[in-house]
Amino acid sequence: MLKSVLKEAAGAGAREILRFFNKSFTVSNKEGVNNLVTEADHAAEKAIIEVIHRHYPDHQVLGEESGASNGTSSIKWIVDPIDGTVNFAHGIPLNCVSIAIEEKGVIIMAAVLNPHLNEYFFAEKGKGAFLNDQPIQVSNETNAINACLVTGFPYTYINMPNGPLEIFERFVRKGVPVRRLGSAAIDLCWVACGRFDGFYEHKLEPWDSAAGYLIVEEAGGRVTDHEGQPFSVYQHKVLATNGKIHDEMVEVINNRKEL
Repeated sequence: MLKSVLKEAAGAGAREILRFFNKSFTVSNKEGVNNLVTEADHAAEKAIIEVIHRHYPDHQVLGEESGASNGTSSIKWIVDPIDGTVNFAHGIPLNCVSIAIEEKGVIIMAAVLNPHLNEYFFAEKGKGAFLNDQPIQVSNETNAINACLVTGFPYTYINMPNGPLEIFERFVRKGVPVRRLGSAAIDLCWVACGRFDGFYEHKLEPWDSAAGYLIVEEAGGRVTDHEGQPFSVYQHKVLATNGKIHDEMVEVINNRKEL
């Protein structure tokens, strides 16, 4: 039942994305330059939450736009109605719905749906990860110097120690391709299916990382903080890789090793 409701909720959000995409809609700004929220974000989140509460009125929801809603259940839905809002607002089809289900502090199920590419990523804890119902797994690359990486930049990071520009430079100066797609959920899913070998970012929120985190792990990858410690969706720094380049990535990110 949870699995079918998760898919229904993701689909409801995706329909709102497509309804507004490349159309006229209102745009406002949150904290930080270019940290946008659109009319479509609110419409998609409303549609998603309506599906959840129609089936599970007692479940908790943590939404990017609406915040936390209380419920009597131990299950919490973590919702990003449009991950990649800046892309969406500029007509770039790299954006998605991202939904994770948490039970007693553990992410147990996740979905990421990019309706523009018709890609539906799904994972259930202990049961693997899938793209459009086909099993996926991480890449086999064993050396960071040969990896294809992806990252993102937070909206406020000027004074961040060991910040994103410094780490980015360590890789690109050695010729490592580092992409910047603008959607952490898609970045994580593309690590899970082997398109990227690793992803790191400095300042993600739970709704950015919760679904992709489980999808990477269920695809055979590894997700930690930047020090290689166990990951929590409620802390900001994330490193997700195929597992084979993970320890090396930790050393480079912390400037303890050169490629």
